[in-house]
Amino acid sequence: MLISQSWLTRLLQTSTAPFSVSAEELDAGFVRVGFETEGYGHIEPTTGPLVFGRVEHIEELEGFKKPIRYCDVNVAGANGSGELQHIICGARNFREGDIVIVSLPGAVLPGGFEISARETYGRTSEGMMCSAAELGLAKVQTAGIIALRGAETDDPRIVVGEDAREFLGLDDTVFDVNITPDRGYALSARGLARELASSFSLTFRDPADDPAAAALPTDLLAGLPHETDRGDLPEITVDESTKCARFGIRKVSGIATDAESPYWLQRELLLCGQRPVNPATDVTNYIMFLLGQPMHAFDADRIDGNLHIHLATEGETLTTLDGVERTLSGEDVVISDQNGIQSLAGVMGGSTSEISDSTTSVYFEAAFFDQITVARTSRRHRLSSESSRRFERGTDPAVIEAALDFAVALLTRIAGGQVEAGVSLVGSVPGMPVIDMHTSRPGKTAGMIYPTGTTVARLTEVGCAVRETGERDSNGAKAIEVTPPTWRPDLTMPADLVEEVLRLEGLDKIPSIVPTAPAGRGLSRRQRMRRSVGHALAWGGYVEILPSPFVPNDVFDVWGLDADDPRRAAVRVLNPLENDVATIGTSLLPSMMESLRRNVSRGQHDVALYGVEQVTSPTSGSGRSPMPSVSVRPSDEDVAALLSSLPEQPLNVAVIAAGDRVLPGTWGDAVPFETSDAIEAARTVARAAGVEITLRNAEYLPWHPGRCAEILVAGGTGGADATDAVVVGHAGELHPQVCERAGLPRRTVALEMNLDALPLVETFPKPVISPFPAVNQDVAVVVDETTPVAAVEEALASGAGELLEHIRLFDVYRAEALGDSQKSLTFTLRFRATDRTLTEDEASAAREAAVTAAAEKVGATLRG
Repeated sequence: MLISQSWLTRLLQTSTAPFSVSAEELDAGFVRVGFETEGYGHIEPTTGPLVFGRVEHIEELEGFKKPIRYCDVNVAGANGSGELQHIICGARNFREGDIVIVSLPGAVLPGGFEISARETYGRTSEGMMCSAAELGLAKVQTAGIIALRGAETDDPRIVVGEDAREFLGLDDTVFDVNITPDRGYALSARGLARELASSFSLTFRDPADDPAAAALPTDLLAGLPHETDRGDLPEITVDESTKCARFGIRKVSGIATDAESPYWLQRELLLCGQRPVNPATDVTNYIMFLLGQPMHAFDADRIDGNLHIHLATEGETLTTLDGVERTLSGEDVVISDQNGIQSLAGVMGGSTSEISDSTTSVYFEAAFFDQITVARTSRRHRLSSESSRRFERGTDPAVIEAALDFAVALLTRIAGGQVEAGVSLVGSVPGMPVIDMHTSRPGKTAGMIYPTGTTVARLTEVGCAVRETGERDSNGAKAIEVTPPTWRPDLTMPADLVEEVLRLEGLDKIPSIVPTAPAGRGLSRRQRMRRSVGHALAWGGYVEILPSPFVPNDVFDVWGLDADDPRRAAVRVLNPLENDVATIGTSLLPSMMESLRRNVSRGQHDVALYGVEQVTSPTSGSGRSPMPSVSVRPSDEDVAALLSSLPEQPLNVAVIAAGDRVLPGTWGDAVPFETSDAIEAARTVARAAGVEITLRNAEYLPWHPGRCAEILVAGGTGGADATDAVVVGHAGELHPQVCERAGLPRRTVALEMNLDALPLVETFPKPVISPFPAVNQDVAVVVDETTPVAAVEEALASGAGELLEHIRLFDVYRAEALGDSQKSLTFTLRFRATDRTLTEDEASAAREAAVTAAAEKVGATLRG
């Protein structure tokens, strides 16, 4: 929230206790009570002559594309001659006799804009009449210049020809306070002043109770009619389904149509980032920034009959104040009269009852709308307003009457008219929960000892009502009942109250003590596996990303999966962040592919990524999760139903790569990623997990059917030849059509494995180092072209027996002599015994046994 230091200072100082600190001290004061600021900025100074002037004569210049005025302005002796100053101006919001702010030649405005006499529109302009934006008081251009008239010019600081800086308040600082979603009360000067009063140990005066405390005239509410009945005001009916707890209106009639908001009000709004519009609207915005109570102003002459707060009918339309026609949902709360819908409750008013230049009667409305309802309406219509920001964070239902009183009193001060008798108000202030806690709890939570009475004093300071319910113990602690104030809906449990005490006492005073680690073996076996896999892939040249759990709703259509593919049975969330990305992924590949696409689109063409994250795998028992009430603890049956509805969430690892694995250079040509790299990544994962895997050909989208390997691992021991092997993943090259539809480079390779499906093999091996020499023997076998190399290697290894230490393929040979459908595979077999030196005969016998096993299992023949 944007707010000026001068406004906060006026709220905090009293006649007996003046308050003044630097911007740096005020920023530190926010931090002391747990509020961060996004920064603060001083209003950029204006140098040179900046004075008050009176418009004596206006000449309308014709023949130009836009209206232009040639003005004679009295600046007394500020120009050195006492003669009238001639100034060209295009603004239309001033008239003869108004006091304006004049920057004379030689002045330099914010942004380095130098003022000098210049020829324009056929005349000489000797200075400029300034707007608030040109003086650095607003970030956007405002409609018109600063024009003072009527009672506003009675201020003794306003003297024609004298310096205007003090009156304008240009020596000020604007703070941007970061308000967390649970502290809606701080989206107001009232809330922030309360926090600063605690930070600087000041006595807080609630501006909702006293105009003087709000830095307003002390007689503001004097003589204000306030009958308890509604008089001639419309009757209000509120449907229970809207969850609107309170709703009230007051009326002002006979206001001047040409009235403008005074400078002090416009300035406060501008520094809060709000553009002034008209007196009625400006008053509602000012009260909102002051008290945190959003309000709306209706043109009373455009309201017909009574007001009804109800849910909209699905498909109804409303044109809001921003000029957009919106189709309403049956969950939107609206305010209607006899003619139809007049406002989208809590978000924005309708155009049919908008305040206009001809408005003479105004209904001010203030209400307490349900937080969740307003938040959903705002999100549904993509319409965020200052009002909706406050309602969805929680407002104070007890301040509604004060807000209405302030609004009608301010408007009559500004625009004349009279306040109609009566207040049309329905509903009551909802009761706050009573929280039981012990005064020693904050100290125990922080691990320190607070003086007796600290807990009660701090809770009372934030507005809580505290009642003792038990005797004091030997340390002065006692049990208490705490009733939070109406503006703090976030205080619902003892932990919330503890947080209040700790932050006001100073979080920086809590000592930082490293806790003693509990006895144990550290990470679990599954955690160690996950860490080892991540380290191995990182060492292998892959960059880790955090895959999003949400995937596009149509991703499996892009892949072309069958309708009965298990991966289509994905969980959909009820309140997604994006409607077209509302599915929780059953695979990591959609997120990996999107990350690769984004990198490639930004010029990074050689990419290798990996991610380790949970996926969601619905089971037969999982379904739509029940929604138990949050007001009470769910029953055991509700908890059991919740748990049974949860899907499984296995931990997967995924790899995706495209482009060149080895970049070109003086060492040689580029080496692109290919299928073998994805398969090697699978072997890297297996080695890191301490398991053995086997591979076999597979057809499994989104992989290319001819370049996809199925990864298998034994369910019990992890042995490669176990009969209970299960599929734990796939690796290879992605299908060309999938790459094209997903915007990926051709020949993209990928891997995905289920880490939770890998068996945990806890071994504590001792190193086996044989002092005896190895015997190497080569064997070349001929097999069918379709026989996988892995199958041949497995067959040879199974026949070679325990003496085999290592086997490696080093040559693949094809020739006409072998036949079109045959290939020759040459392996090196290394044999070694741990207790003796092997003889050539023993190695040859083991080699022959390997060839025999390969002949039996894959039909291999020894190549001559």
